[in-house]
Amino acid sequence: MSRKFIIVFCFLKCFGVSISAQEKDLGTETVTVVKPYSPTVSDAFKIKSVPLLNDSVIQSKKEIKYSIFSVPVASTFTPAKGKAATVQKAAPEKLFNSSVSMGLGNFNNALLDVYTSRDIDRGNQRIDVGINHFSSRGDLDFTPLDTDFYNTDIDAAYSNRSRDGDWGISLGAQHQLYNWYGLPEGVFDEAVIAGIDEQQQYFSAELGAQFQQENAVFSQGGISFKRFWDSVESGENRAILTTLLDFPLSQESFALGLKADYVSGEFSNADVNNTANTQGISYSQFQVGLSPSILIEKDELSISLGANLVYGMDMENSEGNFYIYPQVTASYKLLDEIVIVYGGVSGQLYQNSYADFVGENPFVSPTLSIQPTDQQYNAELGFKGQLFPNLSYNVRGSYKAENRKPLFKLNPQNDFRDDEKGYTYGNSFELFYDDVRTLGIFGELNLDVNRNFSLGVNASVSEFDTETDNPAWNLPNLKGSLFMDYQIDEHWFMGANLFYVGEREDLSSVVIPNAQPADYPASVLTLDAYFDANAHLGYRLSNQLSIFAKASNLANNDYQRWANFRVQSFQILAGVTYKFDF
Repeated sequence: MSRKFIIVFCFLKCFGVSISAQEKDLGTETVTVVKPYSPTVSDAFKIKSVPLLNDSVIQSKKEIKYSIFSVPVASTFTPAKGKAATVQKAAPEKLFNSSVSMGLGNFNNALLDVYTSRDIDRGNQRIDVGINHFSSRGDLDFTPLDTDFYNTDIDAAYSNRSRDGDWGISLGAQHQLYNWYGLPEGVFDEAVIAGIDEQQQYFSAELGAQFQQENAVFSQGGISFKRFWDSVESGENRAILTTLLDFPLSQESFALGLKADYVSGEFSNADVNNTANTQGISYSQFQVGLSPSILIEKDELSISLGANLVYGMDMENSEGNFYIYPQVTASYKLLDEIVIVYGGVSGQLYQNSYADFVGENPFVSPTLSIQPTDQQYNAELGFKGQLFPNLSYNVRGSYKAENRKPLFKLNPQNDFRDDEKGYTYGNSFELFYDDVRTLGIFGELNLDVNRNFSLGVNASVSEFDTETDNPAWNLPNLKGSLFMDYQIDEHWFMGANLFYVGEREDLSSVVIPNAQPADYPASVLTLDAYFDANAHLGYRLSNQLSIFAKASNLANNDYQRWANFRVQSFQILAGVTYKFDF
């Protein structure tokens, strides 16, 4: 009885648990089994090189017997030992730091050229000294006056170069001697000519300093002072200060230039147009300029946009003016390096000086009126490039407007003056200021066949329009030149230059009392065009010694460079050059 009860009780108990478990929601669960990957490589089946044949018929290999029959052959060939090929290198040319050239020629022409350079501190410092002299003591048949001239220059410079930039100072001195020998023909008798003192001498001394820095705001600058005087108590002082500030931007470059230019001088003699030499001429000009610009470069295009702001003062007359000039240039590579189109518009206030005029025409009289030139604008448009790797070209057109442009014109013959020096006989030049508009075309070709040969030719055509309706005195409408240099071989070398200058016009006049220069009796002179050819030939005897010969005016023309001033005919000069280390 009790056993049955226990069995029934256990049965009910299990049944109850089963019911309650079904009533409870167990939900859903996901079980992920992770097993580490452990790849194995099974042995690949390889084909045996000599497979087993299960053929029913197996043939055995037949044995072959052979022998070599050799015959001895006599041979005298002995192979040479091989070696690597070498490139033949030219021996580097030895450079010398000093040289002396001397030459003599007809018309008693003499040449002396001395140069030496010394490097200090492994080339970081350098001293250069040069002396150049050229003179002629020959007389010309077409004038009774002396025609000799001297020109001697002495220059010295010191430069210092460092990682961040460089700086230097320079000294210079010059002595020139010329004669006012251009007397009009058949005007003066022997007694008057005998009393003419036609010699003029010029002297100058100059001191300058300059610097240039990399990656600095004050990128470059310079200062110079020059004293110029002559043997007729004329003197001039000039000082120039320039600086350039660079401000690099993200895409462009901004620059600011500053320039101050001062010139002052006096002539002890009056203008040749005056009948009496009672009062000298004094002048003093000062100008200060500011030139901001921005450079934009993008792909094949380069543009510089800027302006030139200048204040010019005539300190002698206490007058001043403010000038604004454009400074715009652009270039575009139309066909890579073959065609580059360029152009621009610029202007400036030129500071004229007695020294500059003498450098252009040494036969001016010491009675000049010095004024600055207002170049309102100079517009240019052209194209240049390389037609071939060794042939380049440049063609451009321009239009220029200049106020107070100085033109050289013959001084009038003044029989009322008895100056100490003889420049009042229609044999010297004055300055004539005119407003000139110039239309010009220029073209050039340059050929560089190799390092040993180069050839170039250029020509320019100009058309002038003056405010006074006078001709543009002594300005040619056509000019051209050709030059050539040729290294024939290791020893011989030669070169040549030819130039052509078209017709020019000048004015011959005579001073009369109580009249203006425009009312003087005058006649226009037309100077013929001229062609001049020069050549030189040399031979190197050694690395240090060479001889040379120079020929000038090969066409043997006694043309007039300036009115009444004829040049020497055919000239030949021979000399020697010696190089050495000093």
